[in-house]
Amino acid sequence: MPYFDAASTAPPHPVARQALLAALDEGWADPARLHRSGRQARMLLDAARETVAEVLGARADEIVFTASGTQAVHLGILGALRGNRRRGAHLLHSAVEHSAVLHTAERWEADGGAATAVPVDRHGRVDAAEFAAALRPDTALAVLQSANHEVGTLQPVAETAALTGDVPLLVDAAQSVGRLPAPDGWSLLTASAHKWGGPAGVGVLAVRKGVRYVSPLPADDRENGRVPGYVNVPAIVAAAASLRAVRAEADAENARLRALVELIRHRVPQLIPSVEVVGHPELRLPHLVTFSCLYVDGEVLLGELDRAGFAVNSGSSCTSSTLTPSHVLAAMGVLTEGNVRVSLPPGTAAADVDRFLDVLPRVVAEIRAPLGLDLPAPEPGPPADALVLDTLGKRCPLPIIELAKRIPEVAPGGRIAVLSDDEAARHDIPAWCDMCGHTYAGEAPATEYGADHGTAYVVVKQ
Repeated sequence: MPYFDAASTAPPHPVARQALLAALDEGWADPARLHRSGRQARMLLDAARETVAEVLGARADEIVFTASGTQAVHLGILGALRGNRRRGAHLLHSAVEHSAVLHTAERWEADGGAATAVPVDRHGRVDAAEFAAALRPDTALAVLQSANHEVGTLQPVAETAALTGDVPLLVDAAQSVGRLPAPDGWSLLTASAHKWGGPAGVGVLAVRKGVRYVSPLPADDRENGRVPGYVNVPAIVAAAASLRAVRAEADAENARLRALVELIRHRVPQLIPSVEVVGHPELRLPHLVTFSCLYVDGEVLLGELDRAGFAVNSGSSCTSSTLTPSHVLAAMGVLTEGNVRVSLPPGTAAADVDRFLDVLPRVVAEIRAPLGLDLPAPEPGPPADALVLDTLGKRCPLPIIELAKRIPEVAPGGRIAVLSDDEAARHDIPAWCDMCGHTYAGEAPATEYGADHGTAYVVVKQ
């Protein structure tokens, strides 16, 4: 069964499994003890901390491990607010943050603090200048996610950090750590191991040296006094090992998954009437795409796709079970019903994506059928922003030569559809993309681009 819900939790990376089994044998003892077994566990814990710090661009003594990414967010926000209480009691965050941030803001307000949510545009992205303009003299902490968990939009973290002055910025990087480099400019950063293929039950809280922080929990000797309780050394070792492995594979796998996601973004509006792909078209996570279908209940669509053999999600992975509208989609001003989030784990096969695109239109049509709607078919023809190169009847390398000549006309992020009936183009165009640093977004029937035969090979300029 194809699993397309990696944004909720990624399948365990093989390295995580191997490291966990080894650490259960070598790192089961209390790392706070001085006997040999304790020292062995402490060595493994210190090595894991060094690995995570290296990936995040931090110092090892800035990293503590929590029981989850949600706990890391709770502790990070409340600890930074307590540490900066002389500055004030105002918390600033975007309107599309994870529910862990929103719930913490609600608790902060209930306890007498203040919180402000900064609006986003229709792509789910904040404007850095508008975010900074919402700062107040009593703002003690600003919070901005690195990438949205529902629609994949990347946030302007570095640009925002440059404008927030001495107000500390907490970055919830749960969706991007492992897949992308950590953004610049953070004062505090949180992450969650099961999002990158590590074991569940391991979160990361990083606090830069010099950032004022006072733990909101009772004092404890563990984890620099910030996280009380016994440390799960084997799980932490597995989390660190898988993080290193995922980052080593990220460049190649991101390019491959981005091409598959681009194919879904391109094909779904062509295959299904009254559907909208949401999220930023270019500034987004490489593995995630969300689209909304009019006149369809998202939970029903989820169930039918599950019966068809596809594990996807609808709306927020943390709120879909509450039957309340997604706060992210509502803040964006897009349809909050009938939405599907597809998030591809590493190793996803292109054949599974092709089969998903075959199954999805039938499933949506069957759900809509009892409504008696007469929906117009999707408009034929290429997307408005695609440059179409007609190389039908020309043998390779002529299609590639034409592509190389014309690609300077396209802005970064723009698409070029190369129409060809030479079978060699199916191999040569993706290879050319790899060599030249562009993204191959898959193929479609050339009839969708106005031709009467052949194949359209879609390239995204980088």
